[in-house]
Amino acid sequence: MTLLLQKLFAFSALFFLATCSPSQQKGALPEGQYTAFGKPQRVTIRGYDGDTMEPFISKDGHFLFFNNSNDPAANTNLYFAERVDDVTFVFKGEIAGVNTPALDAVASMDSQGNFYFVTTRSYGQTLSTIYRGHFVNGTVIDAEIAPGISPKRPGIVNFDAEISGDGNTLFFVDGDLTGGLLPKSADLVIAERDGASFRRSATSAEQLKNVNTKALEYAPAISQDLLELFFTRLNGTEPAIYRAVRNNAREPFGIPEKVAAMSGFVEAPTLSGDGKSLYYHKREGSRFVIERVVR
Repeated sequence: MTLLLQKLFAFSALFFLATCSPSQQKGALPEGQYTAFGKPQRVTIRGYDGDTMEPFISKDGHFLFFNNSNDPAANTNLYFAERVDDVTFVFKGEIAGVNTPALDAVASMDSQGNFYFVTTRSYGQTLSTIYRGHFVNGTVIDAEIAPGISPKRPGIVNFDAEISGDGNTLFFVDGDLTGGLLPKSADLVIAERDGASFRRSATSAEQLKNVNTKALEYAPAISQDLLELFFTRLNGTEPAIYRAVRNNAREPFGIPEKVAAMSGFVEAPTLSGDGKSLYYHKREGSRFVIERVVR
């Protein structure tokens, strides 16, 4: 695995901003503002003082999954914490059964405990990066490639996956690394469960036609009813979190609006099961922390 691939896989906008000037970045798009969320609150993880990135809150709110720094120099691993209240968790340690010397990051889990994560461990051999297993008491059992996701084309990397609450729909990213130092594109994709495998939805492009742009879209978070989508867009000097909605799961998401409550370098939203709280990571100086907003 090359350093460049690891950097893409981490998908820190720090990398993109450090390797291109503002004149090379996409111009700002006209956008609306979503103002229903209140003032951000810092999330505390008792017993842990490292970087906290790519948070995922379990559907019942009991667990907070996250990874440490996704910098290429770090050994990026997955961790979990248990809930005390909405902004306080107790650190429980590494998630057993998932971590390797490669990058292991971006957890998500459905309501039945089926656990999904991103790892570079076998990309060189399989061109696959999204794995799944079953989470039980802090351990992921039988971790394996989630079949039907990878297009099996060198230079195309899938990352930032989130499984729906019912386990039947997977949102993830296609990243095209064939154009040089920066990705040629990064767009959201939808796949549907097909028995023990997944298949890319025939209507994925139509459902996401108002979401995917020439900017870089990544880190999706979907509501329980599949009608509200949060994601990160890098389109300028800093990444921002956006929201798009639809009336039913058969129609396209509407024009996204930027979430107004948060500012600065923010990425990787995750929505609570009741749909009221949005968690995400934020850069503060040289560190990454988790914050929460509520509506």
